Amino acid sequence: MDYALITGASGGIGYALAEAFAADGWGLLLSASHAGRLEDAQAKLAERFGTPVRLFPQELSQPGSAQALYDRIKREDFTISALVNGAGFGLLGPAELLDIGREEAMLAVSTAALTTLTKLCLREMLERGRGYILNIASTGAFQPGPYNAGYFAGKAYVLSYTRAVRWEVRGRGVHISALCPGTTDTGFFAREGTAVPAGAMAAGEVALAGYRGLMQNREIIVPGVRNRLLRLFPTGLKMAVVGRVKRAQLRKKREDA
Repeated sequence: MDYALITGASGGIGYALAEAFAADGWGLLLSASHAGRLEDAQAKLAERFGTPVRLFPQELSQPGSAQALYDRIKREDFTISALVNGAGFGLLGPAELLDIGREEAMLAVSTAALTTLTKLCLREMLERGRGYILNIASTGAFQPGPYNAGYFAGKAYVLSYTRAVRWEVRGRGVHISALCPGTTDTGFFAREGTAVPAGAMAAGEVALAGYRGLMQNREIIVPGVRNRLLRLFPTGLKMAVVGRVKRAQLRKKREDA
C-alpha cells in the first residue's frame, strides 16, 4: 500500500486532504502539533474509510523537528509515496508589534520545516522514480499582505521553492505541485483571532481540487473561479485591498478584545 505523509492533518485543509487520499485507497501517516486532535482525526478517518492511519505528533517550529519526524517514520519502516506539507498558521497585526517568537515559529513551520521534509522525501522518491509532493501555499503568495506581512511572504517562499524544485526534477517521475487556496473555512481564522470571511470556500472543496491537481501533475493549483480571476488583477491593487481588509479585521479584533 502507498502511504501519504500529511502535516497539519488534525483539521482544516490538511484533514480534508487526508480524506481525499483515504478515499482513493492510500494509507495515511498523519502529523500535527496537537496529539488529541490528531487522535480525533484518526478515529473519524478509520471509521469512514477503513484505511491504515498512523499518527506522528510533532511540533515543527523547533530546529531539527522536521528531521526528527522523518526519522521516526523511517524507523517504523514506512515508505513515503506522497508528502503534503500542510502545517502552518497566521498572525495578524502590524509588523513591528507582532511577537517575535511567534513570528519566528510561524516562519519555521511554513518555510524551514516544509523545505526539510520536501528534501528528505524527494530523495527517496527520486530513487524509486515515483512520488507526489503537494506544498500548501496560498493566493497570498501572489502579492504582499499588509498586517499579515510575514505570513504572505512565507507563502511566496513556498510557491517559489515548489516551482523551482519541480523544474529541477522534471521528467524524473515525481509530481510536485503548489496548492494556492484563497479564503477557506478552517480553524485558521480562529487561531488568528478573526472571523471567517464571507464567501470562504469549504476545506473539502479545496482539498479535492488539490488532490486532483497533484495527480494530474499541475504546477500551480488555484481552487475556485473567483480566486483564479483575482490573479489577473495588478499586484499593487491586490495589496491595497488586502491591506484595507486586514486593517478592518485588526480593528474589529481589538474592539472585541
